[in-house]
Formats: sequence, structure tokens, C-alpha cells
Amino acid sequence: MDPRLRQMQRRWTDCRNSLFREGILDDMFMELQELQDERNPDFIVETVALFFTNSENLIRDLYSELAQQNVGFRRVDARIHQLKGSSSSIGAKRVTNACIAFRDFCRARNLTECLRCLQQLKEELLLVKSKLETLFELENQLVAAGGSIPRVQRSF
Repeated sequence: MDPRLRQMQRRWTDCRNSLFREGILDDMFMELQELQDERNPDFIVETVALFFTNSENLIRDLYSELAQQNVGFRRVDARIHQLKGSSSSIGAKRVTNACIAFRDFCRARNLTECLRCLQQLKEELLLVKSKLETLFELENQLVAAGGSIPRVQRSF
């Protein structure tokens, strides 16, 4: 194999492994990767893009809900529960964990902590989005250069 392609594969593998080491992703992302094949080569990118589109809408709704005079904590909790489920389904571990903490404060009707959690949740979403964009860009570069995405086992 061309040394340049080998180096690109190594960079992709290192990037992917770092997402697990840092706790940004969990095993569910690996399961998602296994669903992608030649018939549906953009499955992960499309699934993740849909997740982020829906997440941005939910975050906007949450800001609106929490700005109300009488906060509907049940509605907020329902939206967080929805985001928790979708983040879990793509393996966004830190986003899922942020949702769990958020729901605890929502149930306690603690507006101050809910607002803090919302900011934390937004930051976690931005982080995972940025990291996945980097991974997908490395993947695109590798494929464009004639290489293939290595099948890697978690080694961390």
C-alpha cells in the first residue's frame, strides 16, 4: 500500500480512537458504523447531519421554553428526553450524559441549573459536531486519494 495512504489511514484511526478515549463517543457509534455499506455509503454522515439539525431545533426550543415567565418544566423535560434518546442512538456519549444531568435539574424545577445545563449541552453538541466533521473530512480525503476506511477495533 502507498505510504501516503497508510499515513492517511493512521490519521483517521487516531482521530476516531481519540473520540472514544475522550468519552465523546461510545460503542453505539461503532454499531452505527457497522450499518454503513456499499449500498448506503453516506449512512453515517446523513444520520449524524439529521441528528444535528434536530438538535439545533431542540436547543432553540429549550432556550425559548426556559425564557418563559412560567417555565413548563414537563415540556422541557420531554425535549431533553428526546435529545437524550437521539444522542444515545448515534453514540454521542457526552451529549447523552449532559442530557441526564439536565433532566435531573428539570425535575427539581431548578431554573438556574437548567440554564447552566443548557449551555453545557450546547457546548457538548458543538464539540461532538466539530470532532465528527474532522473525522468525516479525513475520511473524504482518504477515499478521494484512493484509500479505504480501515476496520478498526477499539484499542484504548
